[in-house]
Parts: sequence; structure tokens; C-alpha cells
Amino acid sequence: MSKPGFTRAEPDARRLSLIEATARVLARDGASGASVRAIAIEAGVSPGLVAHHFGGVDALIAATYAHVGEQVAAALDAAVSAAGDDPQARLIAYVAASFAPSIADRDLLATWTAFWGLVIARGEIAALHDAQYARYRDELETLLAACGLQSTARRRAAIAIAALVDGLWLELCLSPEVLEADEARTIAQAQIAALLEGR
Repeated sequence: MSKPGFTRAEPDARRLSLIEATARVLARDGASGASVRAIAIEAGVSPGLVAHHFGGVDALIAATYAHVGEQVAAALDAAVSAAGDDPQARLIAYVAASFAPSIADRDLLATWTAFWGLVIARGEIAALHDAQYARYRDELETLLAACGLQSTARRRAAIAIAALVDGLWLELCLSPEVLEADEARTIAQAQIAALLEGR
């Protein structure tokens, strides 16, 4: 007996399956390749299920962006929780978590690149992008406050650290033979220490 082409699953599991399939399609084919048909094939479902669960591909891509952002945020938060009580150690842990293999990953970079390409074209993706980066900067500002950085300097310091992390993360994903995770952490740690010297 042949295996059925499509499988049934609970609604939450099916939604997650579609989101994960969308992330894979975005990583492999970019935003232009993320059609209902391509995602349905990747997920092993009928195209009608995309409309059933999300209403269309734009909402599915937005849900995927939110999901990927939540996964990254959870990894960063877990690193802070595991860092103990020292404020500077918690800040370094938050920053260095971006260099862990689960985040400094070429497939994740490819997915983010597809999302970034949509930020300009699609308002919902732009709003999600702004919200995710605002959360990231807010968390950095909170960690910087715990380190004793004056309130007038926190916003710019958070933006500078975010830019530093983004640059190191990109280099780590694109050229792992040039930059290793430990080296990225050391660079970030030195820059943060210099930033905190003046407090």
C-alpha cells in the first residue's frame, strides 16, 4: 500500500510545521521562492492548508518571522539566566549567545536575509522587524543599566552593541574559517568593557 501524499496533524502542530517549512524555503530559495505551493510541498501538505491556517503566504511569512525571532530571543534570555548574578557577565552572556552554533548558522542567516529583503516591501514584516529590534535594544539597555551605565548613554550604547553583534554574527556565519565564535566573543567583550569604562 502506498503512503498518502499528505498527512493530518493537530492545528498547532500543523501551523508549526508550516512555519518551519517556510523558514527552510526562505533559507533555500529566498523570499521570491516562498510561494504557497513551494511551502506546501516542503511541509508535505496541500496548498489549501496554508490558506486555512494563515489566510495566505504573507501572513505565513510574518508568522515565520515572529517565530524565528522568538526562538532567538529565547536563546539569548536563557544565556542571561545561566550567567549568574554579575551584571557584566549577564550582558556578555546575552551578547555572546548570538555566536552560539544554533544562532550563528548559515541557514538562519539565509532565512534572516530573506526577511530583511521583505522589510522594505511589506509593512507587516517591517513592523515585526522594528518590534524585535526594539525588544533586543530594550534588553541591552536593561543589562547596561544593571552595569551602572548612565541613562543618557544607554540608548546609543545599546545601538552600538547591536551593530557590533550584527557585524560579528554576519562574519561568523559567512566566514567561519576567518572568525571563530570564541574570537567573536572576545572582541565583543573587549568592546563592551571599553564602553563601560567611563560609565
